[in-house]
Amino acid sequence: MISLVVAAGFLCACKNGPKNKLVIGSKFFTEQVVLAELLAQHIEKRTGMPVERKTNLGGTLLIHKAMLAGDLDLYVEYTGTALTAVLGESPKGDARMTYERVKQQYAQRFGLEVTEPLGFENTFAMVVRSDDAERLHLKNMSDLEPIAPKWRAAVGYEFLERPDGYQGWSKTYGLKFADTPRVMDLGLLYRALTQHQADIVAGNSTDGLIATLHLVPLRDDRHYFPPYDAVPIVRRKALEENPALRAALADLAGKISAEEMRGMNAAVDAGQRDVRAVVREFREAKGL
Repeated sequence: MISLVVAAGFLCACKNGPKNKLVIGSKFFTEQVVLAELLAQHIEKRTGMPVERKTNLGGTLLIHKAMLAGDLDLYVEYTGTALTAVLGESPKGDARMTYERVKQQYAQRFGLEVTEPLGFENTFAMVVRSDDAERLHLKNMSDLEPIAPKWRAAVGYEFLERPDGYQGWSKTYGLKFADTPRVMDLGLLYRALTQHQADIVAGNSTDGLIATLHLVPLRDDRHYFPPYDAVPIVRRKALEENPALRAALADLAGKISAEEMRGMNAAVDAGQRDVRAVVREFREAKGL
């Protein structure tokens, strides 16, 4: 997590920079960096507008603060995260209802526009080792209750703190682990799992390393987690000042499946490929 000093420095640096360009931000995990690069490349090609990338900046609330301050023009958020972590509301309804609520409230409260979903959902994934899943017959999150007292969990900082995170999840499933969850950087969670430093981790459903490392995500059989559709969030002023931006973002609506996002994440995380090259290949395959 970025310190307050670093965050403050970032905000000041952005304010003092030139404004004849768009600034795209991302949170601090691979998928966010990939999506920021996808938006940037597509906007540059479609509009000719220069785009500055500000990736791996921090968590949800820091990015949201930067958007409100005008230091970022757009980034990709997830509807369930926007609803619970930013708006502070309890999940209600299906994916479309969640999207419409977030769209309405972001416009009214923040002057931010939520454009059309990119086509995939990235929900929290509670992930275990495949040998444990087979040996203990683990398929659903509810299967964890009898073994949790002997297991150790590892999570990212946001998952531990946010309202749709660890506390509500463990209560819903009646889970009491051997110790307080270990908090670590998102990029280290799967390593901790494969090295037996943890027995279950809170990852993301589109993480490329889940399949690469032969891990098993458990099914949310009690439907605890809300929908998390990926959507670009844009400052209204940026849309007003750059009329071609709205059409460029509309091009991307529904263009990315969960499988395709998983593949791009795997290419970067497991294949150690350059994000820009991975995004270029995806755009070419899609005719973007």
